[in-house]
Amino acid sequence: MGLLLAPIALPAPLAAGEAPLIAVDVGHTLAAPGAISARGRTEFEFNRDLAGRVVAALERLGLRAELINADGLIESLQARPEQAAGAVFLISIHHDSVGEQHLTPWEWQGIPLDFSDLWAGHSLFVSRRNPDPAGSLMCASAIGARLQRAGFVPTDKNARRREYADAQHATHYYDNLVVLYRAQQPAVLFEAGVLKHRDEELLLRDAERQQRMAEEIATGVAACVTAGGLAAAGRTD
Repeated sequence: MGLLLAPIALPAPLAAGEAPLIAVDVGHTLAAPGAISARGRTEFEFNRDLAGRVVAALERLGLRAELINADGLIESLQARPEQAAGAVFLISIHHDSVGEQHLTPWEWQGIPLDFSDLWAGHSLFVSRRNPDPAGSLMCASAIGARLQRAGFVPTDKNARRREYADAQHATHYYDNLVVLYRAQQPAVLFEAGVLKHRDEELLLRDAERQQRMAEEIATGVAACVTAGGLAAAGRTD
């Protein structure tokens, strides 16, 4: 059963000195850039664009935000949660792909590539091995709720392999994901959409849409860490 949430109001900006720190991780690296979109752009580039907007949106709400792996040179998956050690919440930004068996070859601007228009939409992941799985799920559900209220549509693609933690808000368990279970605070991995879907890729490239998505993510995070008590805890003991 999905986690039931009260309606989420936009939190008031916090006073100076009270703002909790949120870590925003840019998924993948320059050397291992993740998925390649239907038109040949790397997932890392998409992740960096959206993560930067999330940081700015969090700061406009009065929170502090730290961008992890902005240069794409992070050495290991373990280094991501280590860099986020001082934060009360960690969100890792990614974009989704599909298995090779679902890909269709095509050519775009003379370049041989592939696509799949089977699935589109966002999804979220949490780990039961995280030191605060309940807090992780609370934040994931808050983010998912904000996105859906704003008209962003989730995908059911990942239900084929990952058990739902909150089906209503497209949140799945991914227990052995390093960035989630090695985190020292509640943590969520967010997949913003499916890069291999030709129409969704164009939406994911759109700066205005990125901004709207980032604002909803930030509002969900802010509601979680302020109303949810994560900021008051600021610890994992």
